[in-house]
Amino acid sequence: MSRTRLALGIVVLLGLGAAAIWALWPEPQPVDLGQVERAPMQITLTAEGVTRVRNPVTITAPITGTTTRSPVQTGDSVRAGETLIAVIQAADPALMDARSRAQAEAAVAEAEAAVQLAEANLERAESALDHARAQLERGERLAASGTISQRMLEDLQQAVTSARQGLSAARAERDLSQATLLRARAQLLGPEATRLPNGEPGECCVRIIAPVSGTVLNVTDRNARQVSAGTPLVTIGDLADLEIELDLLSSDAVRVPADAPARITRWGGEAVLKARLRRIEPAAFTRVSALGIEEQRVRLQLDLLTPPQDRPGLGDQFRVLAQITLWQDDSVLQLPQSALFRHGDGWAVFRKLDGQALLTPVTPGRRSADNVEILDGIEAGTQVVLFPPASLSDGARIIPRDG
Repeated sequence: MSRTRLALGIVVLLGLGAAAIWALWPEPQPVDLGQVERAPMQITLTAEGVTRVRNPVTITAPITGTTTRSPVQTGDSVRAGETLIAVIQAADPALMDARSRAQAEAAVAEAEAAVQLAEANLERAESALDHARAQLERGERLAASGTISQRMLEDLQQAVTSARQGLSAARAERDLSQATLLRARAQLLGPEATRLPNGEPGECCVRIIAPVSGTVLNVTDRNARQVSAGTPLVTIGDLADLEIELDLLSSDAVRVPADAPARITRWGGEAVLKARLRRIEPAAFTRVSALGIEEQRVRLQLDLLTPPQDRPGLGDQFRVLAQITLWQDDSVLQLPQSALFRHGDGWAVFRKLDGQALLTPVTPGRRSADNVEILDGIEAGTQVVLFPPASLSDGARIIPRDG
């Protein structure tokens, strides 16, 4: 009987000990789990950019004058050599004050007198030439009969030559005087002097025809106005030939490889457009950020590869979002970045094994937006703890979180 009671007491004590151990044993900690896998990986840079028409043509005023109301407006299609894009009337002469007009009228009178003097000199030169020719004819007859010497005959011939040259000089002097008179009279021209009273538009004007085919991107001002030579009037471009311009921090720009592919989104359509890097400018520029920090940025130009029919409505100066591919591989061992944490001088993760979280050092490589490449320390198919809490320790019991 005593032995039975002893055995019963031992059983009771063991049960109480087991219950105490069970009560004090920590429960498994619920965690989120991810998986190490071998899959494609891509590293990109994302930046906002704007579309630009490649090689736009800006037509400027060839002369100073007055433009008529623009015959084209923004968005119109034009054809090279056919579409009229601007009409410019030559500028009117400026009004003169009383002194300037008096001086101009005096210059006209002076020029008229010079013309009269030149015409008189011309008549005198013509008479001198006729007289020299008559003397030469008489001298030739006398020289033939031996009445005068050969030298006298040569003198008469020389006189005819000099008279002919004098006549040429008199004619040139008359032409010069007439030109001076025209210039002096031009100084008296006033406003509306260059207009034809019943002329059609363009008879007194410069008509500018589109030099290239395309779409009117910008009309500086559709209203009639005064313009100077070189003033921009109309900009024409081909909307089928678009490029994308964006800028990156100089430290990011040096990471972009030549001919890097890019994806264009947020342009307004549902499709993802394709583009490719064409140029990275060699010089950076300074820009102040919204936080007041000076940044060195570099401009990049991308060629838009998607054909025009697959990007309807996309035009010049439209905002887009460009994702430039820096690196990609079709088979990379990777895990979510949220599983990685600092451990000593390196990095580590908690991997799940038999319901326990085991601290595992790893060697990370490249990082994408969500995942990180693993060079060493873990194998594909292993489950790892995501967002490991500070309370989680090596060997702790874990269970997947519900949901």
